[in-house]
Amino acid sequence: MTVSRSILSAPPPSARGTTASAVARGRRSRIRRRVIVVGLLSAAIAGVFLMSLMVGNTFYTPGEVVRVVLGEQVAGASFTVGELRLPRALLGLLAGVSFGMAGVTFQSLLRNPLASPDIIGISSGASAAAVTGIVILSLSETAVSLLALGGALVTAFGIWLLSHKNGFAGTRLILIGIGVAAMLDSVITYVLSRAAAWDLQVAMRWLTGSLNGADWQSLAPVVIATAILVPVMIGQSRTLGVLRLGDDTAAGLGVALTRSRLLLIVAAVALLAFATAATGPIAFVAFMAGPIAARLIGPAGSLLVPAGLVGALLVLSADLIGQFAFENRLPVGVITGILGAPYLVYLLIRTNRSGGSL
Repeated sequence: MTVSRSILSAPPPSARGTTASAVARGRRSRIRRRVIVVGLLSAAIAGVFLMSLMVGNTFYTPGEVVRVVLGEQVAGASFTVGELRLPRALLGLLAGVSFGMAGVTFQSLLRNPLASPDIIGISSGASAAAVTGIVILSLSETAVSLLALGGALVTAFGIWLLSHKNGFAGTRLILIGIGVAAMLDSVITYVLSRAAAWDLQVAMRWLTGSLNGADWQSLAPVVIATAILVPVMIGQSRTLGVLRLGDDTAAGLGVALTRSRLLLIVAAVALLAFATAATGPIAFVAFMAGPIAARLIGPAGSLLVPAGLVGALLVLSADLIGQFAFENRLPVGVITGILGAPYLVYLLIRTNRSGGSL
């Protein structure tokens, strides 16, 4: 009787074939959508990057820009493009990729779009360290960058320790991170209140987030960090996609939860710290990149690469807008802040209505 009931309850072969065909079609559709979105984002980044090299007080043609990039000497363009615009555009590109990947890593691990480094205090740790170095210690630009790097790493480690009690809890980490961010913002305010006029200008310029100081020297650490850390994170992209489904599902699929989560967090924090040390905390890029990528790609699969591309496009576009769309040139962080503030309000309303997943 048991056998006969199981035979009767099993779907007919035609139904199983139809289900398998539907699953295969859905998989092909998701892959096709992902390829199209990544291709369009890459093309948009290439276009904005080229435009960043062409426009300015002097306009250079695409041919002149390509010749400079290939190492040829072009009168006027070799210095303007090769020494001023190219490092700035490359720093914007790599910082955007770093912010986007770091932000979506935290949002995916904690399964909450509000859990970006901007919100949970890591960027505030870098900022507090940098402002202290500028105002109180009077450090050089290189030393300030190193101190900001250390501040981000120490803050992230402290938040991790405070939240890791009787296991890992994403909600606890977010709440502790918000509290730590509030304390560090108070430290920043206090230090700025003691600053001399010149130090105050330097500190505020750093806190705003800017690509104005980009050169080959400041670019080098970011290049090295991204060359090492981005492949590591891409290698963990499948694991991150599984972790978005929840700890029970990930453990059932054979993911080593603690080791994988720790590796992803360390890589994300290091990537964020190097980018922040070079550009300052460019507001809301880490926060916006992941949710925007999720809307473009859909719910399935890893968001690491799409979020990195969205972050790069946001930073490059905002920098171009800040330089040429207004009467006075504005730092990139001002433009991303204008874009990010209403998006934060929208995301808060949406999260309150539908839950906390990306």
